[in-house]
Amino acid sequence: MKIELVTNTTSDVSVLFLTKDEIKKSKYKTTLEKANFEAAQDSICFLYEQDVLFVGIEEKNDDSLRTATTVAIQTLKSSNAKSASFNVAKNSIKPIVEGLILGGYEFNKYKSETKKPALKRIDLECRNIKTLMSDFEEAVIVAEATCFTRDIVNTIPEDIHPETLAKLAKNLAKENALECDILDEKALKKEKCLSMLAVGRASRHESQLIHLAYKPKKKAKKVVTLVGKGLTYDSGGLSLKPATSMVTMKMDKAGACAVLGIIKAISELKLDIEVHAFVGAVENMIGGDAYKPDDVLTTRSGQTVEVRNTDAEGRLVLCDVLDYAQEKIKADYIFDFATLTGACMVALGQYTTGVMGHSNALKHAFFDAANDSGELIGTLPFNRHLKKLLKSDIADTSNVSSKPYGGAITAGLFLDKFIKDENKDKWLHFDIAGSAYTEAPWDCNVYGATGAGVRLMSSFIKNLK
Repeated sequence: MKIELVTNTTSDVSVLFLTKDEIKKSKYKTTLEKANFEAAQDSICFLYEQDVLFVGIEEKNDDSLRTATTVAIQTLKSSNAKSASFNVAKNSIKPIVEGLILGGYEFNKYKSETKKPALKRIDLECRNIKTLMSDFEEAVIVAEATCFTRDIVNTIPEDIHPETLAKLAKNLAKENALECDILDEKALKKEKCLSMLAVGRASRHESQLIHLAYKPKKKAKKVVTLVGKGLTYDSGGLSLKPATSMVTMKMDKAGACAVLGIIKAISELKLDIEVHAFVGAVENMIGGDAYKPDDVLTTRSGQTVEVRNTDAEGRLVLCDVLDYAQEKIKADYIFDFATLTGACMVALGQYTTGVMGHSNALKHAFFDAANDSGELIGTLPFNRHLKKLLKSDIADTSNVSSKPYGGAITAGLFLDKFIKDENKDKWLHFDIAGSAYTEAPWDCNVYGATGAGVRLMSSFIKNLK
């Protein structure tokens, strides 16, 4: 589907957003009243004979426009219209583009037959193309990077495992002129990433540590390190997950996919920010060689971890990758993304990303990025009392809390043990367990992966000075 800015359109259908008050002023007032159209948010009225699609909107802000556009594109794709037009302006171009691309997203890779929509062209009608082109191009890049992330998350574990994820990263590096370094298991042993290697030991696929780097042509204003949890499949290991919980576990690589999507977006936006993406790609399986509860693992940092639950595996991968990333790159900011805990969904709901760290100023800055990007975040506070719950009598720490409370926070506190003192205020942990995948559509998200983190981080990095 082609989307372009135009000053004049000859499209089959015009899409108009209306508030309740605007119905009274519309030239279609009588017809809309007969149709009992009250312009409730995301409600529609399609006047087929006049080739106009009305979509209700509570108020003309980004969130309302994005969801209304999502409803519009899905309605248009189910019709026989070959083209459609939307009126856009400086304050509406971004949410409308996001609604079109993200709301119109489909993942049909594994369907033997798919019905292709008649819709081929979307015209975004405006008065002056030049004044909107930069915003338009930026919105398209970030939305398409989000869809790129969704595609990887949605791909099944037989097709995306550690080795194929590394291959995908190499292809991305080639296409986007990124530096790329891949550590296989031999290199991981040399680096003493023994915790990460233990998690992947029972898999037939070798674990991989992926490092991509984007370096701008101009001197970088800042250096940002991104770390992603890349569990390409998580069976829970010997602490086996219930069968129903395994069905969506292809999504446990969403943190890794997010950092790949972020570096793709930043490199295509050509921002003057140096970005490094580190991914711990591992498959957590069962077998005679699986790591076990009661094992004590030695991490890359030298700290030891008592394993009490093999389903708390993501943090055992991230602790090695975080240590490696801090040693390799001296960054101004360090952010990790992980589908780390179901407890985060209990705390914040399934739509919201949990943010944890020591710097209140840095956490506060992300609320501006969240408002700009349309992603939802909530902060969860660290405290010294919860830290005590990770105590182990036989190792430096345990991989799970001794109490069933504050699970998202104690997971974040576990990672905090592997953040060097000089980096404490530079680091934030993003738990995307709830926000990365959905089995019911919401906002501009359809069934499956949402691409959580890409829009949020793109907005934050774009505004760094």
